[in-house]
Amino acid sequence: MQYYGVVAALSLIAFPVTLFLLWVKYRTLRYRFDSEGVWRRQGLLWRSEVNITYRRIQDIHLTNGLLQRWFGLATVSIQTAAGSASPAIEIEGILEAEALRDFLYTKMRGVREHTPDHAPDHATPQPATASAANAEGDEALALLSDIRDALRRLEGRIGTPGGGA
Repeated sequence: MQYYGVVAALSLIAFPVTLFLLWVKYRTLRYRFDSEGVWRRQGLLWRSEVNITYRRIQDIHLTNGLLQRWFGLATVSIQTAAGSASPAIEIEGILEAEALRDFLYTKMRGVREHTPDHAPDHATPQPATASAANAEGDEALALLSDIRDALRRLEGRIGTPGGGA
């Protein structure tokens, strides 16, 4: 809250309003890190909730301005592939930002490399799964072959005299 007090003091004339708004933010801001992802809730009148699974996390940024460095704080920004320039979640006022970043990267990699709980670590693909994958691969190959043949026919028509350009 001391950081928010200094930020409010820097707003000069708007100090009381800024201090009140930052106090409400401080009192209502909640984070939760569980096995599925990161959850954030904020707001008194206009409540905002964001839940990001570890699987959706694309990048994690640490930032700390002059004032944050003075207090030993940092902001951890979590970005997803949503196409927005702004981060999906910003976790402000973190003392151990590097440790949080490393934790998030570990969870992010663990989810991507995680095998299902019901399958042993040395599991091999089931024959039905392998045949389904082969069938899909055969369909894709057949489709690509059809496209190739159609392009060759089109090229033959365009390349012949009187056949076009």
